[in-house]
Amino acid sequence: MSALPGTIADLHRLIAARKLSPVDLARESLTRAERLNPALHAFIRLTPEVALDQARAAEARQMQGALRGPLDGIPVGHKDIFETAGIPTTGHSRVMEHHVPAKDATVVRAWAEAGMVTVGKLATHEFAWGGPSFDLPWPPARNPWDTTRFTAGSSTGTGAAVAAGIVPAGTGSDTGGSIRGPAGLCGLAGIKPTYGLCSRTGVLPLAHSLDTTGPIAWTVEDCALLLQAMAGHDPADPSSANRPAPDLLTGLGDGVKGLRIGVIRHFHEADLVVTPAVRAGVDHLAEVLRAEGAEVRDITLPPLMDWNATGWLILMVEALAVHEPWLRTRFRDYGEILRERLALATLVSGADYVQAQRRRRELCGAMAATMLDCDLLLTAAQASEAPPIDQVSKFASLEAPGLTIPFNLTGQPAMTVCTGFGEGGLPVGAQIIGHPFGDAVVLRAGHAFERATAWRQRRPALAA
Repeated sequence: MSALPGTIADLHRLIAARKLSPVDLARESLTRAERLNPALHAFIRLTPEVALDQARAAEARQMQGALRGPLDGIPVGHKDIFETAGIPTTGHSRVMEHHVPAKDATVVRAWAEAGMVTVGKLATHEFAWGGPSFDLPWPPARNPWDTTRFTAGSSTGTGAAVAAGIVPAGTGSDTGGSIRGPAGLCGLAGIKPTYGLCSRTGVLPLAHSLDTTGPIAWTVEDCALLLQAMAGHDPADPSSANRPAPDLLTGLGDGVKGLRIGVIRHFHEADLVVTPAVRAGVDHLAEVLRAEGAEVRDITLPPLMDWNATGWLILMVEALAVHEPWLRTRFRDYGEILRERLALATLVSGADYVQAQRRRRELCGAMAATMLDCDLLLTAAQASEAPPIDQVSKFASLEAPGLTIPFNLTGQPAMTVCTGFGEGGLPVGAQIIGHPFGDAVVLRAGHAFERATAWRQRRPALAA
């Protein structure tokens, strides 16, 4: 009987009971990748030798009764901005097409030390911003629910590979929504942790004051297992929070009774009018959490466009600072979309950036004042079901405000959960947002919602 697609929690129970071989599981993951990847382009590189070596080591621990924990023997893919020792890490760009790191990124090493099995490197937007692009060495990833559709950006391959059941989990990065977007359009769970909770050492940067790393998986429970292994102080990362890693698992099943939840309704109903299915999904999430014992009410924040304009100006300038040396010498080696976005950033003045940072502080102050009376916030994750991939504008983020970037500005933890299905049977999702370092409460609420609903029972036909 096939073990995939399956959740990490279910696979671990089988491995711990010696009913599933990590080697067999790795082979099944590689076989699924070979079968499905030609249509999905989720992986830009498979690593069968690495996977089987790691799986054999996990199986030896299994036979000795010495498993390292719930992630031991579980297949995983890494977004191709996460450095992997001896395996090319390209940023999905010809600029770094032949880059082979000597060391693993800190979070890659953390998952390897937990026993996870690296199946391959996953597609991304070029340097986590320029996509979906069709002029790069590898094509953009496709959505398993409909391969003509977008996966959102930029953890595109992670969203596609997990939704298709090739791997039960993958790394993601989130600078303006790049974990929560693919989770929303691919029907997954994905959390952008609190800024500084997880290391960024060995991860190709986009915007230093906004970048975060986190997991994408099929369930909130799986995200909690993954994030527990990722979280912790890293002295090599200047942005890493010097505090003990939180316990994300002990209270995961405690529910939401008594929690105060604010719905930022104007974000998705007035500031950016979302599709009926997306709106219904947010309402559904709020209703379920209310039925589970939470106190739910509407709240108001500064307009979404203020958050969007501030966030994207900061992102653009910080991305230009990262790429300016290459832009001067290798301008044509970038894909058209990233090249033009970075060129646009050259028109932003230093005064503009300072004013954006000033406005950021004001917005963070407004958020902090609102959160005094709330434990969690809710809003939509994406404005619609997945659009056709060939209809995504190169300047989409400037044409309409994004629903995810406010929480990159504030550094709060924010998670997307699947809240139903809309036009064409495509998934929709909503965000659950918490206090800084309140990641455990966000996970609790997401887990309570998933336990009370049946959405995790439905997978794309491609994953069968």
